[in-house]
Amino acid sequence: MKVLVASDFCPMLRVESLIEGGASSGVFTGIRPLVESADYSFINLECPVWDGASSPITKCGPHLKCSGKSVEALCELGFSCATLANNHIMDYGDASLMNTLNVLTEKNMEYVGAGRNLEEAGQILYKEIGGVTLAVINCCEHEFSIASENRAGANPIEPVRLFRAIREAKSKADYVLVIAHGGKEYYPLPTPRMQELYRFFVDAGADAVVNHHQHCYSGYECYKGSPIFYGLGNFCFDSQKRNSSWNEGYMVRLDFGGESVSFELIPFVQCDESPVVRLMEGEEIDGFEKKIRELNGQIEDPSRLKASFDKFARERGDAYLSVLYPYQNRVLLYLARKHLFPKFLQKKRLVRFLNYMDCESHRDLFSVYMNSFFTDKK
Repeated sequence: MKVLVASDFCPMLRVESLIEGGASSGVFTGIRPLVESADYSFINLECPVWDGASSPITKCGPHLKCSGKSVEALCELGFSCATLANNHIMDYGDASLMNTLNVLTEKNMEYVGAGRNLEEAGQILYKEIGGVTLAVINCCEHEFSIASENRAGANPIEPVRLFRAIREAKSKADYVLVIAHGGKEYYPLPTPRMQELYRFFVDAGADAVVNHHQHCYSGYECYKGSPIFYGLGNFCFDSQKRNSSWNEGYMVRLDFGGESVSFELIPFVQCDESPVVRLMEGEEIDGFEKKIRELNGQIEDPSRLKASFDKFARERGDAYLSVLYPYQNRVLLYLARKHLFPKFLQKKRLVRFLNYMDCESHRDLFSVYMNSFFTDKK
């Protein structure tokens, strides 16, 4: 069974105009044969299908959505299934998710990773092709989109629940594929926690793990014979960024059929000078392969991986501390981050905040309490 996994699709700017104008075929001409040649293929739908009147939910970051024509474009391209466990699928609330599920069903496109409640969101997708059964589990980190027992949303990354799901899937299928959505935006490596967790998925029975979300591609490793891909980059996500890591990514072609899973990376450029997704060529491929080797070298060395993340965290730490500042004016925040304006953060206060973040029980209580302010608005 040959399976193709692609990452984040969100029709913005030029791509949105082409899709709404009925000219979506030109966006994907270069990769159509690859999608069509797969026995089964996945695309991460990074936004709800919504044109209704509901207000966006209260959250950090942008609110994304698309029209039903975007789903039609994906179906015409040949994608079989939409992965929905991501941090934007609930941007316009329950109604938008229900509409997304209805539209996908109407277009005969399967989905996994979200539902009307936690039980539905966590349902395992089973596909039998050519006598081989593949089980697929789709999950994401906690960012305003997570389902609960009584609330619609995405399947969360919760190790205990996922361990049980992987074990169940392994008992019913020949192979288990976990597709996750997580990591730090614009950071091209997994965090040490991600590596430990995704390796744990393999220990539990996963035959392959694929991650996306960071808006830049990462490397991969083979752990106990199972490939783990830590970031595919954007698939089709137009923005004002040009000639940057935002515009490069890769798809993964997995072959489930032997004692081990074989794979191939398919690098491409998306929405750079032109609003298209095209395969890399010549020197572009050479540069991609060199970058992958560099990333893989850090991934296979836990000490280097930790050192890279520690350095990244120290460089970005002020942005996180700014939520504790007694003012939120953009100019004052800028001056404070540049150490040109007092921050008023006493060490005793920081110690308490550290305890709330580090201690599991404190973090649980703090999270539930903070979520209670927004429960009625989700």
